[in-house]
Amino acid sequence: MVHTDRTPEDLVFHWLIRRKIAAFEREFDYDMGYARSILDDAGVGALLRFSKTQALGTFRADVPASSWYAAKIAAALVADCGPCVQLVVTMALRAGVPPTLVSAVVRCDDAALPDDARVAVAFARGTLQRAPDLDARRAAAVDVFGRRGLVALAFAITSATIYPTLKAALGHANACTLVRVAGSPIAVAHPAGRPPSPNPPPPPSRPTAPSCSASRTG
Repeated sequence: MVHTDRTPEDLVFHWLIRRKIAAFEREFDYDMGYARSILDDAGVGALLRFSKTQALGTFRADVPASSWYAAKIAAALVADCGPCVQLVVTMALRAGVPPTLVSAVVRCDDAALPDDARVAVAFARGTLQRAPDLDARRAAAVDVFGRRGLVALAFAITSATIYPTLKAALGHANACTLVRVAGSPIAVAHPAGRPPSPNPPPPPSRPTAPSCSASRTG
């Protein structure tokens, strides 16, 4: 339902925000239909409130970009099976994270990760899947990244799951897709407990990646 009682100022903000949404979609090849739904159904104020969560995912402290993005990708993999993962992957690559590291996280190839990234990934998975050894994973993260780094990782993990959760709640998470890393397609496995997508991607040209589980620590 589109509101019809907007003030002239609301209409201007509405127009500007839709332009920003479209620009983001073009830059990252990412469907922002959920944001347009919020804007149309609940108004500018609702979308602006939600937009404040973006700051949560920008605090990196002293955590290396490779480990920080590895945690974000691992977290996105628990909550999503395609578009949101692809967005984080794209951002990681643009930030200079090596494609080999990004690909290893998506494929759950923990043995191919550097030690610090492996710790960050294990902490992200363990947090979201409530692993029995979460305390040990947290302690390992503190040993590597410090208490300030732990906060940065916690923010990264949380921010990576906000968008898939919101999209699912609003009915905008109906399809899984192949994730591309530097042009190479990788099939994203369904996390444990998630029902198959009603619109699965076409069969991959390579074997499907194994499922990421909380028990895999490398």
